[in-house]
Amino acid sequence: MHSMDGATITGEHWRQLADAARVASAHAYCRYSAFRVGAAVLSSTGAIARGCNVENASFGLTICAERNAIFRAIADGADRIAALVLYTPTPAPATPCGACRQVLAEFGNDLLPIRCFCDGPDVAMFTLGSLLPHRFALE
Repeated sequence: MHSMDGATITGEHWRQLADAARVASAHAYCRYSAFRVGAAVLSSTGAIARGCNVENASFGLTICAERNAIFRAIADGADRIAALVLYTPTPAPATPCGACRQVLAEFGNDLLPIRCFCDGPDVAMFTLGSLLPHRFALE
């Protein structure tokens, strides 16, 4: 279990997030990279939002799975993200890119658990502070 701002993220939450991330990856539109990524977030409302990467021939218009899931949660009424799970079909876990880390900084905090898993046996868990120690913030 992991405690976050008085709320507890249970093993069941982690399982549900992992399942949602893996399902989301199957919907990825990745005709340029062939790299399917799925993400799921537990929002401040307690809902799970999932996202996948959606690529574009104009590469700058591509959206990562993490941002897709976060923006979906916000669009559905959340104001904060409590946890994020990222799935990649790789032998070792991958972490969010820099742009996704900055978006996580906008809607999460240093306690935000980020869990990365893959097709291999390893699972990696990070705080946002460890992934983006000098993030941009207006506060």
